[in-house]
Amino acid sequence: MRAHPVFGDSLIAGIIGMPDLLMAAKAVGPGSRAAFLLTAVLLLVPLVFRRANPKLACYVILAGGFLQLFTWVPFNGLDYTTGGLLVRPADLALGVALYTMVAYVGRRQGAIYAVWLTVGTVCWEIFRVQQVVGVVSTLMLIVTIFAFCWAMGEFVGARRAYNAEVMERLKLLETERDQQAKIAVAEERTRIARELHDVVAHAVSVMVVQADGAGYALQTDPQMAQLALSTISDTGRQALTELRRLLGLLRGEENSEAERVPQPDTGSLPKLAEQVRAAGLPVELTMHGDLDDLPAGVGLSVYRIVQEALTNSIKHAGGSASATVRVDRTEDQIEVEVNDDGFGTPRELAGMSGGNGLIGMRERAGVLGGSLDAGPRPGGGWRVKAVLPVGSGAGRLG
Repeated sequence: MRAHPVFGDSLIAGIIGMPDLLMAAKAVGPGSRAAFLLTAVLLLVPLVFRRANPKLACYVILAGGFLQLFTWVPFNGLDYTTGGLLVRPADLALGVALYTMVAYVGRRQGAIYAVWLTVGTVCWEIFRVQQVVGVVSTLMLIVTIFAFCWAMGEFVGARRAYNAEVMERLKLLETERDQQAKIAVAEERTRIARELHDVVAHAVSVMVVQADGAGYALQTDPQMAQLALSTISDTGRQALTELRRLLGLLRGEENSEAERVPQPDTGSLPKLAEQVRAAGLPVELTMHGDLDDLPAGVGLSVYRIVQEALTNSIKHAGGSASATVRVDRTEDQIEVEVNDDGFGTPRELAGMSGGNGLIGMRERAGVLGGSLDAGPRPGGGWRVKAVLPVGSGAGRLG
């Protein structure tokens, strides 16, 4: 009946209408039968469509009730004193209409409808019942039926409103869940893209510099060329390991061997400095403070910022440049500063400042609630300085 409301309402109309039709066939005189049937049509037929257009259906039923007020003839001439019926089964449609108005239209419209029913009931008692005993009995019956129908309408209406609110909240929760999932996927893709950029940019820069050096030294210093080729090989293997780990994350291979490889942190900075020195850029690394218990996200960000800054120095500082890296840990923050003394043309510096590497460093610092400044030094060269907070919320990036 809930899936097919017209069928359920037709069943209700049939249950109420069958006794009414039997009365019309047996008890109502031929002269009054047409008016009796017309009233039955107005009272019963709108029940079938009361949910599709509840307000119209209810007022058509009310019109049938008022028509009955003017056309009612006691069955076979009987009145109340001789045992005649003062109400008919089809009059229950008025109670169903009151319930429908309260449950499906609203309490205010239901109250207006109840006023019309009260007016009709008073007129019925005055013009049709007249006897005191009949007035009392029929009034109590009608008031009881209408009160029950109002209470049922209030209950069902409140339940429908509650169910509608629950469904609306479920839709909002589903929408929020989908949006959060999309945001999480976008953030994860951004993080992995940033990792890929850092790994590939550093490795390729080192390999290109070493390959150029090996090409120059191949004829004059074979041992130096061999060392450069060895550095290219080591750098390539490390880059492949990092790429396998990141691609494993993209494929969802959570149990892969690459996934269990630890991510670099501040403890990996000495090894990074050695790789950069091998690539031809002298690096002086100084670290102060307790750097062993940093949150994973902070440690990874420090490493990537230093890696990207040194990669840019390799690409832009020139062959005779050198770099210094300073990492200082205080109580609640960590300061990272990378300087080089290269010359770098203005065109190269402009390209560097607008590249993805600097954007990635700033994003890393911003995610952790820190800041990053980068730009040319007054005496020549380039300077990158990042200040990252160290706290309970600083390790989200790891």
